[in-house]
Amino acid sequence: MANRIKKGDQVVVTAGKDKGKKGDVVRVDGDRVVVSNVNIIKRHTKPNPQAGVAGGVVEREASIHISNVALFNPATGKGERIGFKVLEDGRKLRVFRSSGEALDA
Repeated sequence: MANRIKKGDQVVVTAGKDKGKKGDVVRVDGDRVVVSNVNIIKRHTKPNPQAGVAGGVVEREASIHISNVALFNPATGKGERIGFKVLEDGRKLRVFRSSGEALDA
């Protein structure tokens, strides 16, 4: 199945502890996404002088399942579902299911 959510998309979290938060997709790993400033966790990290990593408590974003995010539609101000439309020249276009308006120009 083609991914409906891509890196750089603005999404809304629909479930979990950060429900309602908005952010940009930083990375997509299969069925999981990393969203900026969402699902922040603390990791105790050992220092690694060779890699230039300082030790201590590091806060970073953890991944969340792709089913728990929806693409943000600026026209309605809500998170909405995405569908695909195939154009005459064979290109695939992502569209919002509610309005049918194209996402990528």
